[in-house]
Amino acid sequence: MSSASASSKYGSGQSARRSGSLPLSPLELATVVHAAVLAIAATWDFGGNDLRLRLPLLAWGSLSLGITLLALRTPRDGHRRPSRKRYLWLVPALLFNLYVAIGIFNPSQKELFDGVHKVLVTGSYVHWLPSTAVPDAAGHALWLFDCAYLTAFNLAIVIRQRRVLRALLLVLGANAVILAIFGTLQKLAGAKGLYFGLVHSTNPTFFATFIYHNHWGAYVLLSTSAALGLFWHFFRRGEREYRDIWHSPVLLGGVAILLLAATIPLCSSRSSTLLLVALLGIVALHAGIRAIRSRRSHNESAALPLVGIVAILALGCAAVFWLGRPVIKARWSLTKAQVAQMEQEGSIGSRLALYRDTIAMGRDQPVYGWGMGSYPTIFYRYNSAEPRSDLLPIFYEDAHSDWLQAFAELGFVGSSLIGLCALLPAISLVRTRVQSLLARYLVVGCGLILAYAWVEFPFGNFAVVIVWWLNFFAAVSYASLN
Repeated sequence: MSSASASSKYGSGQSARRSGSLPLSPLELATVVHAAVLAIAATWDFGGNDLRLRLPLLAWGSLSLGITLLALRTPRDGHRRPSRKRYLWLVPALLFNLYVAIGIFNPSQKELFDGVHKVLVTGSYVHWLPSTAVPDAAGHALWLFDCAYLTAFNLAIVIRQRRVLRALLLVLGANAVILAIFGTLQKLAGAKGLYFGLVHSTNPTFFATFIYHNHWGAYVLLSTSAALGLFWHFFRRGEREYRDIWHSPVLLGGVAILLLAATIPLCSSRSSTLLLVALLGIVALHAGIRAIRSRRSHNESAALPLVGIVAILALGCAAVFWLGRPVIKARWSLTKAQVAQMEQEGSIGSRLALYRDTIAMGRDQPVYGWGMGSYPTIFYRYNSAEPRSDLLPIFYEDAHSDWLQAFAELGFVGSSLIGLCALLPAISLVRTRVQSLLARYLVVGCGLILAYAWVEFPFGNFAVVIVWWLNFFAAVSYASLN
């Protein structure tokens, strides 16, 4: 690069950083490519919920075990190789696999045929051991969990440098933006099905390639949080390494964030919209504090940048409302109608009744639960919902609360083991006293989805599951690397 071109990019008196980067090892490359392909394929495969393509996804995801074993056998070369103590984080996952496996070989229900229908009845089983009502469903659900968890865990034991993690997040973010544009065009075109009507959707509230709008909302919240973290990373670098932020990736990142955020109200997800408002509130608070500190350090008033922050938020909200005003108005009318119906009937609403029945299901098997993946099969015994006006029964495949469904399916033992799979790495994250804004925003996004899981089932979507774990372990790894 000539001195003239270098000065135009980096500004007068500035030069490119001397890179201390290590060459990308084959195992690092395999790890990030494997993770990216799994996450991207899941998003375009209806959020990973198309059963016809589930087997290829699981087969690809299973390669994560090979990467884990290769990382264990790879000799340490002294170049920032992550500590092998992190393999201890796998202990809860191994115990969880043992817990589910015991349940599969200790089924609590048996199938009988009465000449017309197949029915499940309680059979003989060892009561003091974990059991499951539907062994096939438990095995399938465990396979999904292992693929997602190991794929993300490999980031913590293989990746040696932050730039590799940023590259992975940039690729996943670019995929999310492409999906957002695709979904927006599809919505504005009035498509009656997925892929511009080529594929029938079982749910009318689909968006982009996701069958359920709340799953799309959860996916975008994770993607937006990662994009915000990358935005602040490049904003800081722009101040130091570029002539100004306009010659850095910051502007492009801002456009990407706007495109992602706009799709949440456009997809008609009310709960995701509220979480987006909370996320934007955090961003505004962070930007405001940063502006005040910066201006005070120069003995200048912070009024102008604060007004600018408010103006940007106001313009962004106005643009989103204008783009999605028909959808937003329709959902607002529906919300008022639902509240009026609850007041007229004096009821607590179908969702609260569903939560109450799910808790009742969990109370009958509080220690080990009914078994992983058993909710759709067992819940009908506890479902107190009245039939619809056409007398057809209301069937629930999910509890619309991942936390309550985990209690009903896994009990205290299984739920605790799942929690420890995240808690042990999280302890490491706390001990490092995270300074990186990228890692902090990744954690914020993961936290929002955990909160969301109390009132919805974001983890009922495989794409959300894999992106959540990838963001989580990316934050853990990024915070520990220099």
